[in-house]
Amino acid sequence: YLHSNILKVQVLSSFYTITLCRMQPHRHPLPAPGSQTPDSLVGTGVNDTAAASRRVACGVIPEAWRFDCYPERGAVVTRELCEARSCCFIPASSRPAGRNGIPWCFYPRDFPSYSLVSMNDTSTGQKGTLVREVKTYYPADVLTLEVEIRHETDTRLRVRITDPSSPRFEVPISVPAATEKADSPAYVVELSRRPFGLIVKRRSTGVVLLNTTVAPLFYADQFLQMSTSLQSRFIYGLGEHRSAFLHDLQWNTLTMWARDVPPTEQTNLYGAHPFYLAMEDGGDAHGFFLLNSNAMDVVLQPAPALTWRTIGGILDFYVFLGPDPASVIGQYVEVIGNPSMPIYWALGYHLCRWGYNTSNSTWEVVKRLRNYGIPQDVQWNDIDYMDRFLDFTLDPTKFATLPDLVKDLHAHDQRYVMILDPGISSVQPEGAYWPYDEGLRRDVFIKDAEGKPLIGKVWPGLTAYPDFSDDVTHDWWFDNLQRFHEKVPFDGLWIDMNEPSNFLDGSTDGCPSNSLENPPYTPGILGGLLRAKTLCASAQQKQSIHYNMHSLYGLMEAKASASALKRILAKRPFGMYSGHWLGDNRSQWKDLYTSIAGILTFNLLGIPLVGADICGFSEEPQEELCVRWTQLGAFYPFARNHNAIVMKPQDPTAFGPLARKAMKEALLLRYSLFPILYTLFHHAHVHGHTVARPLMFEFPKDVRTYGIDKQFLWGRSLLVTPVLDPGVDYVDGYFPEGLWYDYYTGDSLLSAGEDLRLQAPLDKINLHLREGSISPTQAPNLTLWVSSGQPLHLVSALSDDGSASGDLFWDDGESIDAYENDLYSYIVFDRNVTEALKLVSNVEATYITVETASFYGVKQKPGRVLVNSQDATFTYRDNQVLTVGDLGLNLSRNFTISWM
Repeated sequence: YLHSNILKVQVLSSFYTITLCRMQPHRHPLPAPGSQTPDSLVGTGVNDTAAASRRVACGVIPEAWRFDCYPERGAVVTRELCEARSCCFIPASSRPAGRNGIPWCFYPRDFPSYSLVSMNDTSTGQKGTLVREVKTYYPADVLTLEVEIRHETDTRLRVRITDPSSPRFEVPISVPAATEKADSPAYVVELSRRPFGLIVKRRSTGVVLLNTTVAPLFYADQFLQMSTSLQSRFIYGLGEHRSAFLHDLQWNTLTMWARDVPPTEQTNLYGAHPFYLAMEDGGDAHGFFLLNSNAMDVVLQPAPALTWRTIGGILDFYVFLGPDPASVIGQYVEVIGNPSMPIYWALGYHLCRWGYNTSNSTWEVVKRLRNYGIPQDVQWNDIDYMDRFLDFTLDPTKFATLPDLVKDLHAHDQRYVMILDPGISSVQPEGAYWPYDEGLRRDVFIKDAEGKPLIGKVWPGLTAYPDFSDDVTHDWWFDNLQRFHEKVPFDGLWIDMNEPSNFLDGSTDGCPSNSLENPPYTPGILGGLLRAKTLCASAQQKQSIHYNMHSLYGLMEAKASASALKRILAKRPFGMYSGHWLGDNRSQWKDLYTSIAGILTFNLLGIPLVGADICGFSEEPQEELCVRWTQLGAFYPFARNHNAIVMKPQDPTAFGPLARKAMKEALLLRYSLFPILYTLFHHAHVHGHTVARPLMFEFPKDVRTYGIDKQFLWGRSLLVTPVLDPGVDYVDGYFPEGLWYDYYTGDSLLSAGEDLRLQAPLDKINLHLREGSISPTQAPNLTLWVSSGQPLHLVSALSDDGSASGDLFWDDGESIDAYENDLYSYIVFDRNVTEALKLVSNVEATYITVETASFYGVKQKPGRVLVNSQDATFTYRDNQVLTVGDLGLNLSRNFTISWM
């Protein structure tokens, strides 16, 4: 907290506060035109006596509020088919119909749904019974349901709708459970009895956050559907999809079912994350999480409204009240688990490609980067290193020197990561391939419907798939990794192809013809079948059938891998279990742009260690594109350059002198900012914060920020404005209201909330510091281990009143649970803290010193600068930048810098 002209530093073991602001009330009217209304207004019977009258009633429902009654893909919907479902049929005023258009067949207001027939209090809320009197058109309707409403915390509401007569699949992950009802919830829950519906409002403003009365509830064996109105059109999350950061609500269907496919619009991709963040009028935010792993569609429509449509499991969902966006994410990760603190070198520059061909050619690239002084922390290998693409093997000819390469990397404080695919070759001679033989002996492989190991096809050829839902498989996986680590002492794993990917549809023997493989409703999956390029839905795993477990496969492999690495290396993994990269992108400018939405979305989803393949994976890299991508990639939380086989090399040494120099400077800039990045990951680990952050998180009342995905923040203070177009030497960026400083020069920029054009020659990415921040930086070196030992330079971007603050988290960079075991230092930089300052924890920061400090926005040249009351030398530039050097201040002690 800054005033006058004094900077003080405080060293603490923990320091964090959140200020919550109550906004002015903005009530959201219930969507009467297209909604079902409570029983006092509408009955639940279907009136078929007057078709003409019904069509008139259907006609009053506005197009934006039409909820699709015939969502099956490829169906040619006629009036007869539609009205056979007791639904309205009106061709829309614009085409197309169906997946990306206004539905022609939609529910009337009186379509039969469930009624709430009883409700009783429980220790955490209420529990009631729902009854449906009329069957629907999907088979195996569950006519009696149990609904449980849990007021878990003041900002977290949980609702479970289950079948009390028969257990159904539930996602097998541990989530926190409340034992008593929240004292002062920030929400109000209202119930509609006939038809049943939930209305959730924000207590402080009356804003409706959830209203499920807008369309009928479905709960059949293989079809569950629930709709809700949305408070605004500002919806984010719902990963993993290639799209803008802000979702399009113009009849947009997002499908979730993990799939190995290059990022493509309107396609289900690698991950499934059924969580959205919604901004409200006035700047509040809330979140919604559906704890369901089955194949699903999420339909967004312009009412605004949203429909969840899933083909299994239960309806188990959370509403998070925030009220600010950052708090929503913090409350969400309290449920799914906070990200772990990554090992320090995971935040360095990673280099990989498919097609190094030999360990010696891999080694040569590493040496070239060293010779040019380009920083690199980690070298990776794709499947080239394997013997015939077999997991846990080494090509004895082409990669014979790989152990020596890894030894050399370690000698230079660098690390090695290798790829592993889950598919285990099933066709090697008995006794020739231990992973398969031992896997058979321990019974670790997924089985087909007849109980035999399911055989698909991936890189080695015919393969079996480990069942990571079984603890026995975890032990087998560890044993394989440990055996290979004795040959090649790798430092991390790249687990790929774990959707799981299959070059066949299902298996070598096909799949059974049953309702698991061909459900009554199939979401909009690429290929049209659940088994498309993956395993049979009817395949058997220990915890359930693959139909239920498919989208959990990568998570469970990550858990097994992280556990094994902790046992082998006794060091941290990359994240909670792993980080994430955004898949096989293309070397195109559009992919450069969409990568920003990808990293912002995954930060919302609780996976902050995320990045895209720098320069693009497929297609030939262009020099200008690769320079601009390296500049942007230097600000991905996870920064890896990776490209495909037969493509030209695209590491920085592969280009001309000017491009190489620009890439080198971008990477050195990242390394100099490592203290900031590492501290941000600490806050992600402890508080669930984002690292790469949307502007709206810091400026939630500025609606102009809601759709921005060409810029982003690191934390709250560092604004990144990359060039995303070819052939330009400028970039346009939006600057929210306030005072901003050019990171490089300290030049100030006072914005009223406006777009500004910035100069951006090929060797520059624009960075700006937000007023009121103090940022610790370091002199960069070729690895983070060396860089992290360099003296600090503090950059203080002063507010108009001269205030600023910042912080620094520091530990040894690799110990498991360093924070939890108090093996860290946490330093707070403030101005004019008058209370007594005391060192509480000081473990690894004793050797770090502050060598220089710069102050942006010092309005007058000082006559004297004092460091701990002693005169110090300084410089002052006309752009109001004060720099103090030769400080030599150790972070184990409090210090004060002042001027007059």
